[in-house]
Amino acid sequence: MIKHDVVVIGGGLAGMRAAVEAAERGADVAIVSKLHPVRSHSGAAQGGINAALGNAADDTPESHAFDCVKGSDYLGDQDAIEAMCDDAARQIIWLEHRGCIFSRRPDGRLAQRPFGGAGSPRTCYSADVTGLVILHTLWEQLERFGVKVYEEYFCTALCVEHGIGTGVVALNMRTGELELITAGATIFATGGAGRMYAKTTNGYASTADGLGIAFRAGLPIMDMEFVQFHPTSLKENGVLLSEAARGEGAYLLNSEGDRFMFKYAPEKGELASRDVVSRAEWTEIMQGRGIDGCVLLDLRHLGREKILERLPQIRELALDATGKDAIKEPIPILPGMHYTMGGIETDIWGKTRIDGVYAAGETACVSVHGANRLGGNSLLETIVYGSRAAQHAVDYVKSNGAAKPSERTLKAEQERIDEMLARQEGERAPQIRKRLNATMSENAFIFRDEAQLRKACDDVKEVREAIKHVTVMDKSKTFNTDLVGTMETEFLIEAAQCVVHGALARTESRGAQARTDYPKRDDEKWLVHTLVWRTDGDPRLDYSRKVVFTKWQPEVRKY
Repeated sequence: MIKHDVVVIGGGLAGMRAAVEAAERGADVAIVSKLHPVRSHSGAAQGGINAALGNAADDTPESHAFDCVKGSDYLGDQDAIEAMCDDAARQIIWLEHRGCIFSRRPDGRLAQRPFGGAGSPRTCYSADVTGLVILHTLWEQLERFGVKVYEEYFCTALCVEHGIGTGVVALNMRTGELELITAGATIFATGGAGRMYAKTTNGYASTADGLGIAFRAGLPIMDMEFVQFHPTSLKENGVLLSEAARGEGAYLLNSEGDRFMFKYAPEKGELASRDVVSRAEWTEIMQGRGIDGCVLLDLRHLGREKILERLPQIRELALDATGKDAIKEPIPILPGMHYTMGGIETDIWGKTRIDGVYAAGETACVSVHGANRLGGNSLLETIVYGSRAAQHAVDYVKSNGAAKPSERTLKAEQERIDEMLARQEGERAPQIRKRLNATMSENAFIFRDEAQLRKACDDVKEVREAIKHVTVMDKSKTFNTDLVGTMETEFLIEAAQCVVHGALARTESRGAQARTDYPKRDDEKWLVHTLVWRTDGDPRLDYSRKVVFTKWQPEVRKY
């Protein structure tokens, strides 16, 4: 049995930042990750991380917070947003002092580029590989503090004894054995759920693991109907082309060569919020002004030098996938599933409703993004709330002492997996996931209506039933990726339930939730968060958590 003060599930930016914070505070902390931490999907984040550093005279933490509130379509909790924006500059300096190499201006100050929905250029960046640079910086800090990393351990369940979290059960993928990892505090930081969809900017590891585990343990999932579709993913493979391209001045063009965004966002154009840009692109395509089902991202006017200095990875990704050189010709792009604004419900310290259990990053919903996330805020959320969750977790462990091992949970998980492996007949997980991907991509896309969402609910119910009878062909112990993939598909189905049932029930359009049958925002009824609770049948929804307002009341959202 393994024991630590704090165990962090997930080795991306939120997980590593939490682990470093806990280590700096003297805790015995470990990371449990199904892959090597620097292979985490955080490394795919390209464009940058937001902070009001004062480089622009009109930029302050308060103006940053207002942009977030407006971007969230007034569903974000303003206390959480203010906490994030107030801490942003301190966290950037913390990273910089630990060796994070940010791009700089000629006068030596950190460079900042404009991003969609922002009132000022406040996105710090490292060319167009920002996530990767921060990820490696944090890995160096883990090495510095000697943080134990249980690599290639797949977490399967949360241990809860007498209403208190006591650690997790994880599959050691090298040996095939289940192991009990006991901890005084557990922090989930397992990233997103992009693999619900057929085409996504997310890596193959983004399978809603922490969200699914928390949901099964009785925790509510919040605001999952709000799914962000990034405006610029490669038509060929769904790979992300960063908002940094538009931040540096790239154009969006339709088949007629028009910069169409100014029809939809007269002031901001290509730098409107992501939900606005994605809907505009899809509208152009649906109305016949697309080019082979896509629109074009045009960087040519930026010039070779600027593209190679600030957007080298974007050029390389497009060249590899399409054969088109962004220096010489436009790149075919279309909206792609990118991010889940929802996740495990937490307070502003990352604490869940189970004592000793926390969540941070994309797997959590502290509600800094509300109905739509602004670019540059996801990396910021991982750093700020990874740190905050660890601060609270360490204090909690100091006050409550060591946890007792949950042999009961270990035994239950062993029986569940043994039963799965013993089954000789049934549908295989890849077939079930393919059906899940199809219905999510067809019926819970950028624009939705009641008929589509009812179909999605029915389809998800069917795959949820099918996964109960799944067969795992590989019965071996070592690196049984068939078994791991099956459990990942189970978690994706749990996440998809939350998306489609929440979307069907929310009879309004707000941020990324665009209902063609309810095209208006309804502040009178829907200034509430969707809480989804797991049951043996359809999930139970409740709306007892109201949106927190501090300074800004809802206004018409224009860009």
